[in-house]
Amino acid sequence: MDRRRFLHVMTGSLLAPLAARAQQAGKVWRIGVLMSLYGPDAEAPQALKEGLRSLGYVEGQNLVIDWRYAQGRDDRLQRLAVELIGLNPDVIIADITPAIRAAKQATSTIPIVMTNSADAVSLGLVSNLARPGGNVTGNSILLTETSVKRLQLLKETVPSISRVAVLWDPATPFHRPMLRDIAVAASSLRVQTFDIAVKSRGDLGDALAEIHRRRADAVMVNQGMAPAARGPLLDFVAKHRLPTMFLIRDYVLAGGLMSYAPNFPEMYRHAAVFVDKIFKGVKPADLPVEQPTKFELVINLKTAKAIGLTVPQQVLARADEVIQ
Repeated sequence: MDRRRFLHVMTGSLLAPLAARAQQAGKVWRIGVLMSLYGPDAEAPQALKEGLRSLGYVEGQNLVIDWRYAQGRDDRLQRLAVELIGLNPDVIIADITPAIRAAKQATSTIPIVMTNSADAVSLGLVSNLARPGGNVTGNSILLTETSVKRLQLLKETVPSISRVAVLWDPATPFHRPMLRDIAVAASSLRVQTFDIAVKSRGDLGDALAEIHRRRADAVMVNQGMAPAARGPLLDFVAKHRLPTMFLIRDYVLAGGLMSYAPNFPEMYRHAAVFVDKIFKGVKPADLPVEQPTKFELVINLKTAKAIGLTVPQQVLARADEVIQ
């Protein structure tokens, strides 16, 4: 190869990545967000936007976000997912398992990022954590294991409890194995648990009347509920002075006794990292699913006082946040 041709080839090979980056820099990315649980003003979706901004993706400049909110009406998710697919997004972000399932059923090609699926492998959302193998990746939690831990913490905090109502949703696939593991743990803790089904995330149905009829002395909730159900639930447990354990910190801020869970807003914020890698060319099939390594215990001492409970010092010492 003569010198002129050699320099031409080398110059072209050096400029090609620069041209690609310049083209990338001028692109306006489109994200579709499918929210089963949270509304627009909740902390979690705001954390997602903050995460994207921290990586250089700003709405109105190089990013368009199309939001769809089911707000506990999971029967709407499939239609909302199809709407988002019709907008031709570069990536879809789905918050919890029902939304992820709906997005996965709507497309097998557009990348899907999970903000916080419950046990993505056992539910068939990904092949395995290290190599998801399809168009889905993101964050996943081991809900069954953490649910058992929640029951243990509840018993340690209120040693006198003996009858714990566990709310569950028959439409949520991972709840049945979760209930089995909770029942096994309850036996070793000398606690009787009984399962009370809710109609949906937005409708408690007869669950509150059933809790009262079966004389529960504590309540455990291992899923998020829509605002329409959350308010009546918190009012009920306050009226009947029932200790409660929740999956979501927001319930403790609103008057529940305690929660044990990952920092969900942080998981939403971290979902932006997956989006950024996909925008830069990494395939979801090759992006390992990540699991939270830190779980936070939140206790509301104001609620404890209202129900006549003194929280043991050894539990308070382990709390990440105490609400006075």
